[in-house]
Order: sequence, then structure tokens, then C-alpha cells
Amino acid sequence: MTAFVQNLLQQMQSRFQTMSDSIITKIDDMGSRIDELERSINDLRAEMGVEGSPSPSTPKAKDESEPGAGSA
Repeated sequence: MTAFVQNLLQQMQSRFQTMSDSIITKIDDMGSRIDELERSINDLRAEMGVEGSPSPSTPKAKDESEPGAGSA
């Protein structure tokens, strides 16, 4: 009985390790893809000449539309 339980725990540990390694590999790949995307975005911004402009995460057009929407 104890041999069965030990074998089962060993199998579970092996599967967990395999899944963990797979997840870590996917996270590393995603990090590389994000870095590449950031470089591409910065290259495009440099080509457009807007290096000093604010990031798209804080658009000013949205702030301007809020007062108009409230008065309507």
C-alpha cells in the first residue's frame, strides 16, 4: 500500500514539474514577445516624431468628451 502511494505521489510530482516547466517557458516567450512589441511601438513612434507625447493609456480626447457628455 505504501509503495502504491509513493508511486502515485512520484507521478503527481512529475506531472506537476512538467506543467510548471511548460508554464515558465510560455511566460518567458510572452515576455520576449512583449519586449519585441515595445521595441516596434517605440520605433513607430520615433518614425512619427512623437517621442515626447503622452502614452496612449492616458488619451486627452476622452477627458474632453466627458464634460460634453455630462451637459447633454
